[in-house]
Amino acid sequence: MKTLLDALWNEHRSIAAVLHTMSRVMGDARAHGQRPDPRLLRAMLYYLDVFPERVHHPKEEMYLFAAVRRHTHDADQVLETLSREHEAGEQAIRALEQALLRYEQGGATELEALQQATARFVAGYREHLRMEEQELMPIASRVLGDAEWAELNAQWAAQHDPLAGIESGDEYERLLDRIVELAPPPLGIARP
Repeated sequence: MKTLLDALWNEHRSIAAVLHTMSRVMGDARAHGQRPDPRLLRAMLYYLDVFPERVHHPKEEMYLFAAVRRHTHDADQVLETLSREHEAGEQAIRALEQALLRYEQGGATELEALQQATARFVAGYREHLRMEEQELMPIASRVLGDAEWAELNAQWAAQHDPLAGIESGDEYERLLDRIVELAPPPLGIARP
């Protein structure tokens, strides 16, 4: 009955794949003295901005977080931390976008700052996902009954992309496909 948690896990896997690609691209650039492809970095930042920040996190807050809050105080500290991180997410993406812009305009002199900003961003995001998966989801599994899960699943399934009024899956799949097209092997297929 925990279809919502399955959906969240799947969405987290997509987010984690983008984070892994971002980290790997920057690590490979450092290790081999190469320039990371700004088109790929922009595509990944765009995905992280339009999917997790504008769709995934608001739905987590509206449905899962609210349901857990109604049933227990065991997760109050975790929920407070996760909500603060959701609120700060847009600012974190903008800071990384600024580091990328400085790199695009300043070249090699800005690469180290971009690599450090990317490492901080990815590490913070991975910790956020870990907290949701290993701390919050077990509490939700424990305190929410079948009726609550059925209601949450119906609400989650009924949600559409608030930006475009379309089912979110297709649009975000296209964004992920674009990242795969731009990412070098073995992460992607590196089509121009």
